[in-house]
Amino acid sequence: MKYSDLASIYEALEKTSKRLEKTFIISKLLKKTKQEDIDKLVLLIQGRLFPLWDETKLGVSDRLVIKAISVATGISPVKVDDEWKTLGDLGLVAEKLVQKKSQATLFSKDLTADKVFNNLRKLPSIEGAGSVDQKIKVIAELLSSAKPLEARYVVRTVLEDLRVGVGTGSIRDALVWAFFDKKVKVNYNEQEKTIEPDNREEYNRLVEAVQHAFDLKADYGEVARMIMKKGEKAFGELVLEAGSPINVMLYQKAKDLEEAFERVGKPCAFEFKYDGFRMQIHKKVKNIKIFTRRLDEVTKQFPEVVEYVKKYVNAKEFILDSEAVGFDHKTGKYLAFQAISQRIKRKYNINQMAKNFPVEVNVFDVMSHEGKNMLKEPFKKRRAILEKIIKPHTKKLVLAKQLVTGDLKEAEKFYKAALKVGEEGVMAKNLEGIYKPGSRVGYGVKVKPVMESLDLVIVGAEWGTGKRSGWLTSYVLACRKHGKFLEIGKVGTGIKELEDQGVSFKELTKKLKPLIIKEEGKTVRIKPEIIIEVKYEEIQKSPTYASGYALRFPRFVRLREDKALSDVSDIKLVEDLYKGQK
Repeated sequence: MKYSDLASIYEALEKTSKRLEKTFIISKLLKKTKQEDIDKLVLLIQGRLFPLWDETKLGVSDRLVIKAISVATGISPVKVDDEWKTLGDLGLVAEKLVQKKSQATLFSKDLTADKVFNNLRKLPSIEGAGSVDQKIKVIAELLSSAKPLEARYVVRTVLEDLRVGVGTGSIRDALVWAFFDKKVKVNYNEQEKTIEPDNREEYNRLVEAVQHAFDLKADYGEVARMIMKKGEKAFGELVLEAGSPINVMLYQKAKDLEEAFERVGKPCAFEFKYDGFRMQIHKKVKNIKIFTRRLDEVTKQFPEVVEYVKKYVNAKEFILDSEAVGFDHKTGKYLAFQAISQRIKRKYNINQMAKNFPVEVNVFDVMSHEGKNMLKEPFKKRRAILEKIIKPHTKKLVLAKQLVTGDLKEAEKFYKAALKVGEEGVMAKNLEGIYKPGSRVGYGVKVKPVMESLDLVIVGAEWGTGKRSGWLTSYVLACRKHGKFLEIGKVGTGIKELEDQGVSFKELTKKLKPLIIKEEGKTVRIKPEIIIEVKYEEIQKSPTYASGYALRFPRFVRLREDKALSDVSDIKLVEDLYKGQK
């Protein structure tokens, strides 16, 4: 496929905020794609070069891209930088400068999507002496062959910031529209941006089947290839395999314990809701792998957990769901997530970090056991297997604390016990519930004592004055809507001025400074990447921010380095919380 055709698709996607219109555009592209290219195209349409579960990052900085644009166009890096400060988007800068480049270029042949994909996939493997120059050369080669619009999206793909607002839901539905159109024709109304399948029940079944395939593979490229090759038969050949991460099951919030009983039934299983981070543990024979909630592999970062699994889990093959909770290595007191979050991305001094910031693994579910898929088994059976195979060892690897009851007073006592030891609250789980990856409906809820916090991304800030001079402060926050980020307020409280007191302005400035894309006086715009958890007193309607809402008295809680941009709180959650507080 010509890359210019894909660039036109990107532009069409960028111009609409309507999810169904995006889905329709993608489905037309998929229908025209050859089988040997489908997995690459599905990744590229998401602005990715690697599947969701693959931790490989391109690792290309804005400065490196500026140099590549300079090499490709013959325009000095200083002038490229000036354009960047004006436009705030290196993709648009590349488009503008390629259009008027001074260095004459002969377009010997059209740039292909395959060429872009293969060139950019090389970037992470370029290491050692001269690697920076080599990376610049690879990117500049593409830009030298690119037409202006192509240059925009080459650069955005390199920076892993495509900005076309394509979510996994649009990819999923587009696969159904494209490859099952004979089985269930989807009538799309382009004027009203609505759909009406010929058979709604069959359509919903196919959407569910594609979603389930993605939950098991965490790669829509592979799912698309399977469907193109085998059609609906592909769903029957899906295998849950230890070593390949799957999407974890998520839970909605219940306002109190009474509502929790209403939603999951009586009796149900209550478990502590730990203030840690999700840890998905895989073992196949002697090979053990650990993944985070966002499916990044962190096996090397947690060598002690690998040893705990070997010693305290009596099974040859499994996939476990758990929560890793940090504790003080001197006092044994449990710590908040923030105290151990730095271990997730640690690459050096790992053993020392393990000693200074140890974790206890609290196992609460099993998705696969001795080669058998446990997803459709009831929760009480899955828990029984855990109790059989796990030999608990405090401060190392244990079973999640659990109470099975239908009595409200007993549940309240358990809930208070969880809060007393510093946990966030409790989970309530349907004893007959299956494990449904990605689902937030029907099988379990969480109960917390405070209004639900939000995970928001920093998109702007101001340079501080006085004792905060030299630091970025007053952070502009944004929620998510169809892959785009809408401002919802600013936060400046909860961040410390001294590093030994917690997350400091200095630490956040160090993380945010390389992400600055535009400066106007003391105000800066920041590339969305750093996610933080925020609490607040109230959500208010507000014309000041693009989301239409503002947070009253927001307060920084912690960095969420375990979460991806797709985990940023959605505008729908904000709307629901706003209505719920009335």
